[in-house]
Amino acid sequence: MGNYTGEIFAVATSFMWTVSAMAFESGGKKIGSLPLNFIRLIFALIFITIYSYFTRGLAFASDADLNTWLWLILSGIVGLVIGDLMLFRAYVLVGARVSMLIMSLVPPITAFLGWLILGETLKFIQLIAMLITMIGIAIVLLTKKSTENKDQIKTSRKKLSTSVVGLLLAIGGAFGQAGGLVLSKKGMGNYDAFASTQIRIIAAMFVFAIILTFAKLWKKTFNGAKNVPAMKRVALGSIAGPFLGVSFSLLAVQYIETGIAATLSSLAPVVIILPSMLIFKEKIKIQEVIGAFISVIGVALFFLY
Repeated sequence: MGNYTGEIFAVATSFMWTVSAMAFESGGKKIGSLPLNFIRLIFALIFITIYSYFTRGLAFASDADLNTWLWLILSGIVGLVIGDLMLFRAYVLVGARVSMLIMSLVPPITAFLGWLILGETLKFIQLIAMLITMIGIAIVLLTKKSTENKDQIKTSRKKLSTSVVGLLLAIGGAFGQAGGLVLSKKGMGNYDAFASTQIRIIAAMFVFAIILTFAKLWKKTFNGAKNVPAMKRVALGSIAGPFLGVSFSLLAVQYIETGIAATLSSLAPVVIILPSMLIFKEKIKIQEVIGAFISVIGVALFFLY
């Protein structure tokens, strides 16, 4: 057993994604996805600025060089803006279950981009561990109970071209998430992970501000910010997601290969099973338990090689 700092941060990222997903799902229904995206980044920027001031003595990432800023800005746009926008649109066209299944391809895509851009390589046992973990996640996603309503059923009957566009958008979302992680590692180097996250958030906020302007959604965004119950959920999701989740993922890639980090950070569909059962009283199928067990075996291999 060695030093598994990177693996631990990657698994912690999955737990953060689980909390943020549950919080954002509730908040997003009240204020809409685009306003939610912008407001969550504001919250995250506030939290990370306060954290940086007390831990680094610098409120902003003023000590980062130009090269770091450029790569992290690109990473923020690719991962936090383009990837998320494609994924949210895919939810509408092909549904969340299919979209999340495609997003389970993020680890191999990340590993490929890591090899292409960073020259990373994985051992055979690591590739096997990735495959086992992905199979477990896929089983969990495939057995999720369908909650489609009549409108969603009608949507699923639309012409094939719509489904193809939805699938391509989901694939684009997967590449966006993977690309954002790889670009972050290339630009960050040994620089502080939380300050790196701050740069990514600033870049994403700027782009989302442009989108909100062209979409004429500023009024809706301001109205959403006045919704106190929704803002409580968004604040919680922002702490867990853009603040801690993104920062933990960057800490992970500083210690381990991006493909491994992406695999261990993709366990949210498995992690969410228990809170779904305890909090939302959902019935858990035996296939989901089997999928979770398989994923745990895959994760264990990362800690044993």
